[in-house]
Amino acid sequence: MKYFRNSITVTLLVVTLLALFGLAVSGKTFAKEMPGTDIKYATIASGRYDFDVAHGIIGFGVQHLGIALVEGRFKDFSGFVNFDEKDVTRSTVEFTAKVASIDTGVAPRDTHLKSADFFEAEKFPEMKFKSTKVEKKDKKLLLTGDLTIKGVTRQVSLPFTLTGAVTDPWGGTRFGIEASTTLNRRDYGINYGNMLPSGALDVANDVRIDLHIEAVKATK
Repeated sequence: MKYFRNSITVTLLVVTLLALFGLAVSGKTFAKEMPGTDIKYATIASGRYDFDVAHGIIGFGVQHLGIALVEGRFKDFSGFVNFDEKDVTRSTVEFTAKVASIDTGVAPRDTHLKSADFFEAEKFPEMKFKSTKVEKKDKKLLLTGDLTIKGVTRQVSLPFTLTGAVTDPWGGTRFGIEASTTLNRRDYGINYGNMLPSGALDVANDVRIDLHIEAVKATK
């Protein structure tokens, strides 16, 4: 009986190893056959491009207790880019996010974030950004504009990159935008937080803002 059990164990082990080996080999082959490894991007043509909410994120991250990053996003937002092909620095960007759409994956925390301790969503339902200039600095792009949160407007700058235009499966033209910056939430009157015995804040002051956007050329 012991020999029989050992035989079954050995057989299962061999089958598992073969399966894993097969997956590794097939995965490697599949990766070679996947298209898109040599993408040919088109030049981004001038015009208005609207944010595709279904394929975009306006997200944030903040340290909790000084030990771990808690991330979230605003699910309801809109925005557009007026792009100038001949001179990118003449382009403009605007977007608005509904504060009540904040989502960190934990409902009680989201409710707290909407309260007067943080965003006070009922009184200040929207967060808005409107660009004031686009610059080229050392072959990099920098977007500067007015960001309004909780009724306070301050100037922020976001280094950003563009991914060249492609034709999507529905016949539209779109390109990608990625931008990131860090701001101090207390600059916008979001002052909730307590110092811990460790010296860390329960909710850090610095908040990282991340934008991952697909912008689609307007048809009208």
